[in-house]
Amino acid sequence: MRRPSSKLADVAKLAGVSVATASKALNDRKEVAPSTRLRVREAAQQLAFVHNRQARSLSTGRTGIVGLLTSDLEGRFSLPILMGAEDAFGAEQTSILLSDARGDAVREARHLDTFVQQRIDALMVVGSRTDPRRSLGSSYDFPIVYVYTPSESSADCSLTIDNVDAGFKVAEHLAMTGRRRVLHITGPLGDTAAMDRARGIDAFIAESDASLRLGHRTNYGEWSERWGRSAALMAIGQGVEFDAVICDSDQIARGALDAFAARGITVPDEAAVASFDNWELLVADASPPITSVDMKLAELGRQAARLLTDAIGGTPLPAGVHETNASLVVRGSTLR
Repeated sequence: MRRPSSKLADVAKLAGVSVATASKALNDRKEVAPSTRLRVREAAQQLAFVHNRQARSLSTGRTGIVGLLTSDLEGRFSLPILMGAEDAFGAEQTSILLSDARGDAVREARHLDTFVQQRIDALMVVGSRTDPRRSLGSSYDFPIVYVYTPSESSADCSLTIDNVDAGFKVAEHLAMTGRRRVLHITGPLGDTAAMDRARGIDAFIAESDASLRLGHRTNYGEWSERWGRSAALMAIGQGVEFDAVICDSDQIARGALDAFAARGITVPDEAAVASFDNWELLVADASPPITSVDMKLAELGRQAARLLTDAIGGTPLPAGVHETNASLVVRGSTLR
């Protein structure tokens, strides 16, 4: 029978425990035995008791709210990170408050004020690039983890992807499939991700005993299909010899595929195509589907959530930039 007016004392009485134990059980405190926690939860469910968030905050000093601050307008990076974090936090225990600063410092400051007013337990700062961003400093009374876009400060805790390793993996895969000369269509040359991917490609080529060589690398770049299409057409027009193309993003790869189709170059028979980001919307439905490096965004979110959970419990965050290795998802664009 539903009892909307049930109180914590009613739950404690039905479960046969003290009010303090019932409160600890509903707040998932570690000192409560699993069997007791289960008994209390069953009693709460039977009495239709809803544990008030404000009461929980008063008893534990926590609100169960974690902020996520981003400037990723499209959600391409922030949403997979958000979903990974939610998986690790547990939807029943933690709510994530998402705010988009849109690259505006004034808007970011306003969102931070809101987070403070909401008394969040922790904060994730998420970006769409791996170029370091300004640190928020250490004056806030909640732990902060920077995800994908690292902080400029070595005192902060930052989680990002190892793009050097990603570039190495792509080049290694192309060599293993018998490719010998690579066309590298870069992203913006000043971007950290583009520079690191080039370093990884070059590192493998230096180790490969000439089994794979760099035929040509563009000296300009954009994160767009238009750029991939024009760069591929220019390389063909200039007579660049290649049997594989590494594109710095999935958008660039889609443009390159368009160019090859227009010039009658078959993929993967005449040229393999590989890229970075593993954006399923672009790569899985391409013709052929594109081999791409997965940036492990959801895993970064899970790692951030685990670190913040420990930090809320009193464990200091590990300072510095911590990199996660990417994984290559092989599809039809590189297999013949």
